[in-house]
Amino acid sequence: MKILVVGSGGREHTLVWKLAQSPKVKEIYVAPGNAGTAQIAQNLDIKPTDIDALVKTAGEKGVDLTVVGPEAPLAEGIADRFLIRGMQIFGATSQATEIESSKVFSKELMQKYNIPCAQSVSFSDYKKAKEYLQQQKAPIVVKADGLAAGKGVIVAETIPQAMEALSKIMEAKAFGAAGDHVIIEEYLSGREMSVFAFSDGHTVIPMMSACDYKPAFDGNKGPNTGGMGSYSPPPFLTPALAETVRDKIMEPTVKAMHEESRPYRGILYGGLMISDGNPKVLEFNARFGDPEAQVTLPLLETDLVDIMLAVNDNKLDQIKVDWSDDACVGVVMASGGYPGSYKTGFAISGLDNLDKDIVVFHAGTKLGSDGEVLTSGGRVLTVMARGKTLNEAREKVYANIPRIQFEGCHYRKDIALIKEG
Repeated sequence: MKILVVGSGGREHTLVWKLAQSPKVKEIYVAPGNAGTAQIAQNLDIKPTDIDALVKTAGEKGVDLTVVGPEAPLAEGIADRFLIRGMQIFGATSQATEIESSKVFSKELMQKYNIPCAQSVSFSDYKKAKEYLQQQKAPIVVKADGLAAGKGVIVAETIPQAMEALSKIMEAKAFGAAGDHVIIEEYLSGREMSVFAFSDGHTVIPMMSACDYKPAFDGNKGPNTGGMGSYSPPPFLTPALAETVRDKIMEPTVKAMHEESRPYRGILYGGLMISDGNPKVLEFNARFGDPEAQVTLPLLETDLVDIMLAVNDNKLDQIKVDWSDDACVGVVMASGGYPGSYKTGFAISGLDNLDKDIVVFHAGTKLGSDGEVLTSGGRVLTVMARGKTLNEAREKVYANIPRIQFEGCHYRKDIALIKEG
C-alpha cells in the first residue's frame, strides 16, 4: 500500500512511524512533514489545508489511503473531497468534525442527548456576554467557539480576567472568526484525562487514554500551550471508570452523531474532567491528540492500517484491538519563548546520542542545506520512552533529554511526576 499522511507535527511523525511498521505498507508520503518524517517517508511540500493539491497528488501517486492528522483540513472538508472521488481517507467529514470545530454545536449536542458535561451558555453578542459574565462567580471558563490551535480556552481565576479573555476573543479577534461566538462555562475541578476511541459510525472501540500538560511551565504555571508532554495510561483510570466513559460518553456521542445524520468515522477524542469518580466532557476533538498520540500509539499492538480500513469499511466490529501493558511518557522540548514569540533555525545536537529504546518524534524541525536538523517551530521534539511502570518510563526520558540541545530549549521537568498505586 501507498499511504499519504497529512500534517507536520509530532502527532504526524508518530502516525508515520506506526504506519511504517505495517507489513502492508510499501511507501509513505507526508504533506508537508518535518525532519523526522523525512527519515522514514517522502516529504511533500504541500500545506495541510491545500486540499486541491492533496487530492491531485494522492491521485497521481496512486495513494491507497490518506490519513489526516490536524483538525484544520478536516474542518475544511478534506474527507468529503476524497470520499466523493472514491478515494480512501481516514478522518471525519466536515459535518462530523463540527464536534470540534464548533464548541457551540458540540455543547448543544451533549445537552440534547444528556451526555455529561459542564453547564454553559453561548453568545454571539459581546455586550450580552459581558453582562452575563458580570453576574457570575470565578473561577469560570471562556471558550472561543471555533478552532484556535488549542489556545482558545481560558480558565479565568477572577471575573476581571474573564472579561479580559472575552474582550480578547470577541473584540480583539485574537483567534479570528473562531471568536464570533463564545461559550461561558462553569469551572470543573478534578483530574483531567484525554480519552480516545476508534469509530466507524456504529461500533466504538476505546483506545488507550492519556493525561497531557497544557501550561508551559512546571507546576502548571504559565500560559497554555498545545501541550508540553503526556503519559499513558492514567493510574486512576479504573476498569469501572473506563466502562462509565465508554457507556455514558463515547458510545452515546457516536450514536447521537448518527441520529443527527452526521455519521462519525475516525478518531473521537474526549477531553474529560473526573470529579469524585464522575467523568464530564470539557470538549471533543475529531482527531488524534498531540502530544497524546506520541504516548498512546506506541502501545498499540494491532496493525493500525487494519483498524483504519475497518473503520472505512464499517467493519470495526470484526477487529480485535490489542494494547501493551507497558506505560509510556513523552516530554516536549520547545523553543525559547514558546508559546509566545520565539526564534527558529537553531541546530539540534545529540539526537544520535540517545539510549536505544528512546524514540524522538519531531514536530517543529526541518533539514538544513547540509542535512543538519534545525528548529522550525514552537514545539520542536517529543522525547518518548516506554517502561513497565510510569516511573520507569519517566526516568528513561529525563535521563536522555539533557543529551539533546538547541539554543533556547525549554521543557517541563514534572511530566508524569505522580504517585503510582
